Amino acid sequence: MSRIQQLFKQKQNNVLNIYCTAGYPTLNSTIEVMEALQANGADLIELGIPYSDPLADGPVIQESGGVALQNGMTIKILISQLQQMRKTIHVPVILMGYVNPVLQYGFEKFCKDVAAAGIDGLILPDVPMREFETEYGAITKKYGLDFIFLVTPETSEERIRKIDKLSTGFIYAVSSSSTTGKDKNFNDVEVYLERLKAMNLDNPLLVGFGIKDKATFQSACNYANGAIIGSAYIKALQQNNDVKQATKKFLEEVLQ
Repeated sequence: MSRIQQLFKQKQNNVLNIYCTAGYPTLNSTIEVMEALQANGADLIELGIPYSDPLADGPVIQESGGVALQNGMTIKILISQLQQMRKTIHVPVILMGYVNPVLQYGFEKFCKDVAAAGIDGLILPDVPMREFETEYGAITKKYGLDFIFLVTPETSEERIRKIDKLSTGFIYAVSSSSTTGKDKNFNDVEVYLERLKAMNLDNPLLVGFGIKDKATFQSACNYANGAIIGSAYIKALQQNNDVKQATKKFLEEVLQ
């Protein structure tokens, strides 16, 4: 059983996944940020690999990725930073990124290296489902990595059911078809989440995009196993140079 599966076995509700950008706010902040998240109540950490041409990231996460790239962050440097991760980080850690830099690094080499460093799962939103089935899925399985797919309000029931069969770890329920960090009308979102909940999927559900505070976190948790916060946390880091202080304050406000 993977760390992610163990987490959902132990905690079925109010699971908090926080997104942070590797190499932000400084090149060597990665582990410090992760330690602060773990210390203040994050159940799961989604570590973003910065990319120059992100597809789903809103302006806040894009900007943090740009800073991280200027800081010199690369996949190679990130993997070297993660070598010591499991000495202090005990919560599950997922890498979120886009497939192009991973292919440049070498897909199998990437899976082998990140698994050896203690990474638990991958979110690569632009990997086509067919290619995952025919090529990449066997590689992620070989290295014991969970692979998380995204669904949106536009995803058909047939496709959601197929994603449920292919996914391990959890399913990432994108709250709407816009980028991260946008404010959402949660009434519309609730209709969609009700539909997902009624499908009785095998995988746990985490809701992301537009989750930013205690109210939106709790609303999402009414319909899913938990939620993912990204842009709001990056904003908190932008506004306070002290990573530990910023993280403590932010998570206290979400979880109080």
